[in-house]
Amino acid sequence: MSARAFPTRGAAIAPFLAGVVLGAALQLQQPRLWDWGWYAGGVAAALLALGVLARLRGRAMRWLAIALAATTLSAAATGWRAASFAAGGLDPAVEGRDVVATGLVASLPQRDETGVRFRFQVESVTLDGAAMRLPRHWILGWYGGAEVGADGRAELQRAPAELTPGDRWRFTARLKAPHGHVNPRGFDYELWLWEQGVQATGYVRAGPKDAPPQRLAATWRKPVEQARLRVRDAIFRQVEDARLAGVLAALVVGDQSAIERADWEIFRATGVAHLMSISGLHVTMFAWTAAALVGALWRRSGRLCLLWPAQHAGLAGGVLLAASYALFSGWGVPAQRTVCMLTVVALLRLGARDWPWTWVWLLACAAVVAVDPWALTQAGFWLSFVAVGVLFATGRRADAHAGVGAAQRAWRAFVAMVREQWVVTVALTPLSLLLFGQVSLVGLLANLLAIPWVTLVVTPIGLAGVFVPPLWRAGAVAVDGLAAVLDLLASLPFATWSSPAPPLWAGAAGVAGGILLAARLPWPARLLGLPLLLPVLLWQAPRPAPGAFDVLAADVGQGNAVVVRTAFHTLVYDAGPAYGRDTDAGQRVLVPLLRAGGETVDTLVLSHRDADHTGGAVAVLRMQAQARLLSSLEETHALQALRRSQRCQAGQRWTWDGVEFAILHPAATDYAIAGRPNTLSCVLRVGNGSARVLLAGDVEKAQEALLALDPQALRADLLLVPHHGSKTSSTPAFLDAVRPALAVVQAGYRNRFGHPAAEVMERYRVRNIAVESSPHCGAAAWHSDRPRQLRCERASAPRYWHHHASPPVARTN
Repeated sequence: MSARAFPTRGAAIAPFLAGVVLGAALQLQQPRLWDWGWYAGGVAAALLALGVLARLRGRAMRWLAIALAATTLSAAATGWRAASFAAGGLDPAVEGRDVVATGLVASLPQRDETGVRFRFQVESVTLDGAAMRLPRHWILGWYGGAEVGADGRAELQRAPAELTPGDRWRFTARLKAPHGHVNPRGFDYELWLWEQGVQATGYVRAGPKDAPPQRLAATWRKPVEQARLRVRDAIFRQVEDARLAGVLAALVVGDQSAIERADWEIFRATGVAHLMSISGLHVTMFAWTAAALVGALWRRSGRLCLLWPAQHAGLAGGVLLAASYALFSGWGVPAQRTVCMLTVVALLRLGARDWPWTWVWLLACAAVVAVDPWALTQAGFWLSFVAVGVLFATGRRADAHAGVGAAQRAWRAFVAMVREQWVVTVALTPLSLLLFGQVSLVGLLANLLAIPWVTLVVTPIGLAGVFVPPLWRAGAVAVDGLAAVLDLLASLPFATWSSPAPPLWAGAAGVAGGILLAARLPWPARLLGLPLLLPVLLWQAPRPAPGAFDVLAADVGQGNAVVVRTAFHTLVYDAGPAYGRDTDAGQRVLVPLLRAGGETVDTLVLSHRDADHTGGAVAVLRMQAQARLLSSLEETHALQALRRSQRCQAGQRWTWDGVEFAILHPAATDYAIAGRPNTLSCVLRVGNGSARVLLAGDVEKAQEALLALDPQALRADLLLVPHHGSKTSSTPAFLDAVRPALAVVQAGYRNRFGHPAAEVMERYRVRNIAVESSPHCGAAAWHSDRPRQLRCERASAPRYWHHHASPPVARTN
């Protein structure tokens, strides 16, 4: 069959492939899964329909029918897989109970200052001495130091042991269902766990009253992970600078956690973060290099060339070696997608047919979606495939360098590389704004330097160091040189540009405009792309009208973080907890949230010094250099060195855009009294004459009693539940003074403090106060124009992979 004839005779595959992608995309919108039998029936019906519809006469009708049948088949198959996986989830009755599990350490242990986290492959489980079936894959933490329980007493935990992949251990563990934070445009941790096949998380019980963890045996069940651990440890022994060693470890064995947070910030600011993990680019470059090497070696044997053409042998060898590299580097989801795509392209080329690039692109995309439908929810998938599609659409012919000398070929190759990077930058800028709300203005230059340096110098040296370890020192020098350049670029005042995250239609129009500008078309046609770019570049997020305000209680886990917006001003009340040495609510939740909304923070209020209220403050203050800091922090607090704080004090008032802000507590004299930090919590009231919100921090009974002496000042429609619903707060007198219609508890799912306390929630229930908690609600949004309505992010954008926590309390009527 000729290449000319094939598109006509085989073109029915195009609507089929499009249907595969569309069907998976539609199924991912389901808020709840159906019973698996419905999906199985859909698969059978779609397969039967495909066999019948393929014989219809009339090309247009046949293509439409095939596309509809393929859409049904893909949606049903994806739903079937999802329902089968969800059926094996953790029984809610097991949550919070101690189980004894035997199994294997299944991943590289990730250590930090608090302990170690690892993936655990379960072999057997008992609960109260009885065997039971639980999900096979868990993520566990084993933490040292002292743990404070709900009763306030601290217990010293056994220090985490050295864990090696493949070792068999017996642990006493306490589990919970996968549960993450759900915020507007935030990272979906529950989806990430779903893609990883993890259906339970928890921690090792290692207190003095718990049975000690037992290492039962060393096995060879995880040889690749064991090799990765040895290589990672060897890199850190060879390279003294931990920062440089971390980058090498990320590039060689895929351990991204080895890269320090400060370095990640530089990589993101310069647009090269994709190079510092085992991404599609690394695997593709490795495949290309391996294919060239295998092909060259194959050509040295005439007998082998007679058995199989060297070009085909190189192609197959390149894909196999690239798959081996992806496996050794952790077999991450992006690497899996790339191997799948490379396999499809290789098979098409081995067929000795000149396929149109659109078909190659669509078939690779459909193959990835068929293997991993949830890839459609990942930013990396869209960035990769849009970039590849743009390069296909705007590229030169393969013979463009034929008949010229070596110097001209080198120059043209350099010009082509610059043009390709320019094309990708122009096309992906609108998509990056849609996905991240930020683009790197120095990214074009940074990638022109970093892509060849990382892929052709640093990564090869790093891989060669596996066999000759001293080479890692040379690799560290190469990383250090690149880091110096990137640090310089990131320090430029115009290094990044942030913009409110545009809606989907604006992002799609912007991508189309970028493609038009980069396409090989006459300039009058290219300039038509400029109007398409305007919506995404000029988009402004909607704000409250003058005199109105809105409130967003972010989902940050066990801590407080609230964003209050008026027509032209923004206030952040508390900055959430620190999750570890290198991560906190500011970096993971508040900064992306503020960036997506295009917010300029005027004031950051830190109610008091506790870490669950100040943990993310550094990230917020660094992002918002103009923000004023108002707090009850002592003069010696570390944050004072970053931004001098003005003391919050009862009586302070200011008005923004017709909305009044008033500090009700603490009094000036309270600072002279030694006490718990909670007693100095800054209590903030926000109102516009018709609606009020009271943000109460962690005030306790004594402070509530003083505040309740002036009920008129406390009256509010929405209350941030004091001290996360602790027994120390929410006294009857205080609630009777505030008389809110709505209340929000910001607390972690199944937190160790037992917040919110049942007896406290009963006080709200009997007063007919509707309470929402962040584990059940996600981020909670409230607007002064609708003071009796609270919008929950989990309810407004439900997905079947999201965990459904029980609400804390309901109304009595």
